[in-house]
Amino acid sequence: MESVSTAEARKYLADLLNRAAYGKERFVVTRHGKELVAIVPAEDLELLERLRQFASRKEIDEALRELDEGEGVTWESLKSELGL
Repeated sequence: MESVSTAEARKYLADLLNRAAYGKERFVVTRHGKELVAIVPAEDLELLERLRQFASRKEIDEALRELDEGEGVTWESLKSELGL
């Protein structure tokens, strides 16, 4: 993910938005080296919101433990369950 300063973001906002929307690129906007916000494709935000609906932190930790132990679900079944 590429970092851009707030000054660069202001100057190139239209270009960054087009690159995110059509090129599926992601950007982190920084101020004085600190991350403030991200510019991501709408699909990324939609996926994040869906994932937040389905899993709490505890559930994620449990799922990762299951994967480590070889007990996880396949990516295809997860995509199907999420309606992707």
